[in-house]
Amino acid sequence: MKSISKHPTKSNAFEHSIFIFGPTGVGKTELLLDLDPQRFSVINADSIQVYRYLDVGSAKASAAVRLAIEHHLIDIRDPWEQFSVGNFIEEADKACLLIHEQGKIPVISGGTAYYFKHFLYGLSEAPPSDEAIRESIARRIETEGRQWAFQYLQRVDPVSAGRIHPSDMYRVSRALEVWETCNKPLSSFSLPSEPRNGMHPLVIGLQRQSEMLRRRLAARVQAMFEAGLVDEIRGLLRMGAQSWWPGLQGIGYREFFQAMEHGEWSHSIIANQIERNSRFYAKRQMTFFKSFADAKWFDPEDKASILNEIEEYLKASDR
Repeated sequence: MKSISKHPTKSNAFEHSIFIFGPTGVGKTELLLDLDPQRFSVINADSIQVYRYLDVGSAKASAAVRLAIEHHLIDIRDPWEQFSVGNFIEEADKACLLIHEQGKIPVISGGTAYYFKHFLYGLSEAPPSDEAIRESIARRIETEGRQWAFQYLQRVDPVSAGRIHPSDMYRVSRALEVWETCNKPLSSFSLPSEPRNGMHPLVIGLQRQSEMLRRRLAARVQAMFEAGLVDEIRGLLRMGAQSWWPGLQGIGYREFFQAMEHGEWSHSIIANQIERNSRFYAKRQMTFFKSFADAKWFDPEDKASILNEIEEYLKASDR
């Protein structure tokens, strides 16, 4: 990659940044390794990789990758702790300021689509979290089950139910909390229409042909088991892991706990379920990512074009 001037001092810490997103397994990490670590730092935008101890199942960037290029917002919570989109915005803002002070450009990269949307536009006008109501909903889910929670959401907020996976109890609970708080569906609250903090990001989307992505996902699941995913689950169980832990709601973890709840422990069945859920999740991710009208889409193998796009963006920023 040709020499790129450092972040212009005349701009604020948020004005210029790079978003790199795409579905699970598309190849985001491989692309990050082609960025100059003297000029770029990565802000992780994956809702499971923020958790400690969840390395294999989350496909977390390895120690070698994080040594090659600086990563922020990895291993900053324990898996039993909540990490909301509001927490993400707060932590990502801090990381942007730090990266700016270092004279670098922040690269926000990951697959949690709503992190990107809210980081750019901010939170909706929905009421803030109410601890008493949140705990009341958690107790009802514990006694009446996850199926009850999702069916309840389908009744009171079918739009949100259509956007949230039935197993994503954090987001299901949040939507129910909003309903219980103000008797209005979460989906009725809109996002701000203007970017926060004068942001003008370069938005890069990565996509592959469906069959290629399918093969990559299958290979990825196999590699996770070979890398010790089962041992990672056993370690979590020794820590006292519970299926309701927020960090264990992600694909690659929840399938094990669902299998245990049904009295099953077949690695092949669990692997097939992880692969199936990953495919469905990738489709939902792409639907959400396509809502970014200004995104520039690339095959991740076309690294030369991607790096050239970044160079042109930064040159224009210096003018």
